[in-house]
Amino acid sequence: MSIVKNQLNYLRSLLEMIAFSHSVFAFPFALLGALLAVQASGRWPTAAQLGWICLAMVGARSGAMGLNRIIDAGLDAENPRTRGRHIPSGRVSRRAAWLLVCVSFAAFLLAAGMLNPLCLTLAPLAVGLFVLYPFCKRFTALSHMVLGVCLGAAPVGAWIALRGDVRWPVVVLGLAVTLWVAGFDILYALQDESHDRGAGLHSLPVRLGAQGALVLARGLHGLMVLLLLAVAFGGGLGVVFLCGLLVTAGLLAWEHRLVRHDDLSRLDQAFFTVNGMISVMLFGFALADVLISL
Repeated sequence: MSIVKNQLNYLRSLLEMIAFSHSVFAFPFALLGALLAVQASGRWPTAAQLGWICLAMVGARSGAMGLNRIIDAGLDAENPRTRGRHIPSGRVSRRAAWLLVCVSFAAFLLAAGMLNPLCLTLAPLAVGLFVLYPFCKRFTALSHMVLGVCLGAAPVGAWIALRGDVRWPVVVLGLAVTLWVAGFDILYALQDESHDRGAGLHSLPVRLGAQGALVLARGLHGLMVLLLLAVAFGGGLGVVFLCGLLVTAGLLAWEHRLVRHDDLSRLDQAFFTVNGMISVMLFGFALADVLISL
């Protein structure tokens, strides 16, 4: 019995390592891409398609997060904020982390192949981005944008899974998600500004300073709202989604009121709570809009 308990505890540690609960950031936007495909075609996905899409999203994110933790383990050990993470602290072995990465990417590739040929063809490109991102902070301040592209690919992938092609509304949605993620990642990087500068790592807070980074993050989130407005009109979404977009703009404004360059005490509330609300809420409004219109 104790062996089973230990294995379950280790599995829990693996899921904590990849912040599995934070899937709420990307998953609803991936499903929003699927909703755009439904609105464009007038056909709902089959249960099998939904299942493979979900497996692809879980596999891609789990593999990417695990790989990030492995590659960054040495840097995490040097940062007082992150040295307690699972690999530096010894709670998860590198071997177990690599096993998780391999199984996750295998599930991702399997799901992509089961969806359609274009998904399978593009899947290695996504894996390449996941490999690139952890190294970016070592040579460029634009690592936040690379992370944004990684998550922005999720709604585009869900559209491709259902339609087998690419159209401009979902590309614009992917760009909106890219800017949203880059903006809140800039906010999150504020807490490591001093450490990153001393360690020779690159980020926009290091490059621009805290105040400049905050201004840029606000600008990216403002552009995100404009792009989502274009998605609404180009993707055939209606008044209900536009109401959700107004709420999103309000939540983004609240997020930026919570974080100041000289006060990061409410950063976790801005990063986790507000952004989780944005993704789930916007998907809910989009789903309601599509259900009403079809």
